[in-house]
Amino acid sequence: MLQTLQRSRTPSGAAYLDRGAGEETLVLIHGVGMRIEAWAPQIDALADRCRVVAVDLPGHGFSSHLGKPAVLENFVAWFEGFLEELQAGPVNVAGHSMGALIATGIAATAPDKVRRVALLNGVHRRSPEARQAVEARADEIVSGVFDRKAPLDRWFSATEQDSNAYRLVRDLLQAVDPEGYATAYRAFATGDTVYSGCWPHVACPALFLTGDGDRNSTPEMAYEMASAAQRGRAVVIAGHRHMVNLTAPEEVNEALADWLTWEVGNGL
Repeated sequence: MLQTLQRSRTPSGAAYLDRGAGEETLVLIHGVGMRIEAWAPQIDALADRCRVVAVDLPGHGFSSHLGKPAVLENFVAWFEGFLEELQAGPVNVAGHSMGALIATGIAATAPDKVRRVALLNGVHRRSPEARQAVEARADEIVSGVFDRKAPLDRWFSATEQDSNAYRLVRDLLQAVDPEGYATAYRAFATGDTVYSGCWPHVACPALFLTGDGDRNSTPEMAYEMASAAQRGRAVVIAGHRHMVNLTAPEEVNEALADWLTWEVGNGL
């Protein structure tokens, strides 16, 4: 049975978890079809060293629907509003998949709100073939008739299908609201180039992490973004795919803990 983590709500209807304390605040943004619970290993590990805030995307978990067109810019504006309601000052932002696109957008458009940025399994400038495939999936999801198990074959290897991580993600996909899922997936499908040129202008430390088996958020994408960023670093975890934060939590937590020590002034 899916275990629900306790949440608070902002006046605008964003549901979030707030745990831990310290001078540093880390804000976690999950991917399409997921919710706060997909960050459980990171929340447990990192709340001992800083304040950890995890937020449900619009129309996911317990957050209100977006109520605006399904474009990435509107999700970024929503997230900026959430940070303003949080009143936490400059924060560390880590996003997974769709959350990585939102993290990119906030680093590009509101750099004063971002201390460090981390993209986990982030997509960057898809190939024409990959774009065609993801847009076809978006059309299917918008139709309301879609296979909630199909992402599991892309996100997990055959050897991971009897794991707790697999079961958690399967349950989250079964529970997701269809409208919220469709809205976010459309923005995800069309958002890979919206802020893709920002990295030479982003001054904060930037981590780009993925699994070497992720066919859609590829190591090549991570290396390309890290190379373009002023202060970027790529980490590729061997033997894992798209849900690497759940399938390799120790390695991901170690990478995030190290990232949280990177100097925010000159140099890493």
